[in-house]
Amino acid sequence: MKRGHLPAVLAALVAATFAFPAFAQKFPQKPVTLVVPFAPGGNLDVVARTLAPAMGQILGQSVIVDNRAGAGGAIGASYVARAQPDGYTLLVSTPNALVVLPLMTKTTYQLDNFAPIGLAATTPLVIAVRGQGPYKDIDAVLSAARSKPGQVTAGHAGPGTTNHIALLQLEQAGKLSLNTVPYKGSAPALTDLLGGQIDLVVDQLTSSAAHIQSGMLRAVAVMSKERDPALPNVPTLREAGLKDFDATTATGLLAPAGTPQLVVNALNAALRKALADENVKRHLVSVGSPG
Repeated sequence: MKRGHLPAVLAALVAATFAFPAFAQKFPQKPVTLVVPFAPGGNLDVVARTLAPAMGQILGQSVIVDNRAGAGGAIGASYVARAQPDGYTLLVSTPNALVVLPLMTKTTYQLDNFAPIGLAATTPLVIAVRGQGPYKDIDAVLSAARSKPGQVTAGHAGPGTTNHIALLQLEQAGKLSLNTVPYKGSAPALTDLLGGQIDLVVDQLTSSAAHIQSGMLRAVAVMSKERDPALPNVPTLREAGLKDFDATTATGLLAPAGTPQLVVNALNAALRKALADENVKRHLVSVGSPG
């Protein structure tokens, strides 16, 4: 490098160093997008659409939910990993899509391509069957799966998702074999369950709660350590004899790696304020996803 160029380079570096904090202090100046890597109607979608209006009010800009489903969450995660690290494109995800899926298949991202913003919700998993179907309780489901190996069809939200891993754990802990069917999210799986195409779904309570409350679906077991307050009469798998079974879903908000820390801090503060809002808390608790 020519000596005469050095002052210009140093000036550019200094300008860049101070530009990020100045930019961050003015954040946001346009709408923020929450990318949900699954189809509308699933757990992540419900949590995102509950938080978006509250976060929008706090930030003073619209917060938009954008569903980019497919490949067990990899399509949406890849999109955010490639986005500009400016805080305007965020990912709503579970740890499985970021940690488990890259170990199971080739993805264009890794965990270090993201900057964590904060935990949005924790949600129990539930085993749901049709309300008018043949299975009245968890014992009937387990008995059928053991007596007819590979014939009881069980839907899940996609390879590597919490739902998928929980189904594999169920097979191992219960010494049974299910015909597992992957979908592009919980909502398509629930649609097929309601239509009688499959026998059961392992799902987050958030996305199936309305169907359970209406009687269209029946929750036969929760997969968490203890009974859920939203379903006090539904037993745990531990009560059904599957010792030490505990499966829940953590939902987090993430930005692309390299997002200025002041922007991450601003988004974290908005998330925490949204989760403290009484209407948000009430809705998340009602669907089984307390923040």
